[in-house]
Amino acid sequence: MSQASGDMDGLRWFKSSYSGSDGGDCVEVAAGHGAVYVRDSKATSGGPTLRVGRGQWTAFLALARG
Repeated sequence: MSQASGDMDGLRWFKSSYSGSDGGDCVEVAAGHGAVYVRDSKATSGGPTLRVGRGQWTAFLALARG
C-alpha cells in the first residue's frame, strides 16, 4: 500500500454502499490497471489517495467479510 501520485483522471470512483446522505465517514474506491485506489469521500479533491495492489485488496475484502 502506498499513497498514490500521478495521473488518476480516468478512474471511475464508487462510493461505499454504507454511505449515508448525512455526511458520515465513508470511502470511495476506483479500480485502475493493477491497483485499487481508495480515498475519503469527503475529501475527493486534494485529499490523500491510497494505492493498493489488487491481491492486497482481495485479501482485505475477504477479511472484512469475515
